[in-house]
Amino acid sequence: MKLLRYGPPKSEKPGLLDSKGAIRDLSAHIHDISPETITPKSLARLAALNSEALPIVTGSPRLGVPVNGIGKFIGIGLNYADHAKEANLPIPTEPPMFTKAISSLSGPNDDVMLPKDSLKSDWEVELGVIIGCTTRYVSEEKALDCIAGYVLANDVSERAFQMERGTQWDKGKGCDTFGPVGPWLVTTDEIGDVQKLDMFLNLNGRRMQKHIKQNMIFPVRHLVAYVSQFMTLYAGDLLITGTPPGVGLGHKPTPFFLKAGDEMQLGIEKLGEQKQKVLAWHHLRDAVLP
Repeated sequence: MKLLRYGPPKSEKPGLLDSKGAIRDLSAHIHDISPETITPKSLARLAALNSEALPIVTGSPRLGVPVNGIGKFIGIGLNYADHAKEANLPIPTEPPMFTKAISSLSGPNDDVMLPKDSLKSDWEVELGVIIGCTTRYVSEEKALDCIAGYVLANDVSERAFQMERGTQWDKGKGCDTFGPVGPWLVTTDEIGDVQKLDMFLNLNGRRMQKHIKQNMIFPVRHLVAYVSQFMTLYAGDLLITGTPPGVGLGHKPTPFFLKAGDEMQLGIEKLGEQKQKVLAWHHLRDAVLP
């Protein structure tokens, strides 16, 4: 299944994408796509529905974050050797972890706003993992059983905040609008081998990131098992798994970064695509943010 949330910010309704690409409304069956509705039992009940009998949603509604009520937003850094090299950082022997603020979450096609005093805001296409059940100290062999599905994410990052203002990456990762997620959550049964999904990111139509058949240092099953050694993961938690090379920070001979008016387009095979316009910082937060 491809589960989604559609409608205006803070008023999204639950839906799914049918086999013909139409959005079907799930409001008669669930209140929202939430941690409670992506557990194995709830997903099985949704999968048993006749999607063709669900109401069709007309038009082209805005899409929100596919899961409402995400409890934790955990990132993994430097999970591609070529990306570590372009960032002039050593290849890690254990997965580096950071958190992105829940307030950074935004819909897949919502605008990205540069934070105040931004100098080096950057792009990162990433595979996201949505946890489907309580997960602690899970083995690698059982880790994939704890996953409800996968999402596309853009780990937008302010490099000056991240690397030049102390030692905590979080400062450059959790700015408002820096976590576009979606367009939908794709359940694991539709994915096959999650380590063999192509991904890309274009900036103003120029291909910046392209990775064929992911080559992660630490695969998804290892990451879920690893993170669960340090914190309990719950249904609805989001784990993003690192980005391939091609970010602005690593551009040769001269790095370059996002500016107002830029447009990012990104996608992962089987998980859909996103498109975001970049806006300058605006002190009237509600004027530009969902």
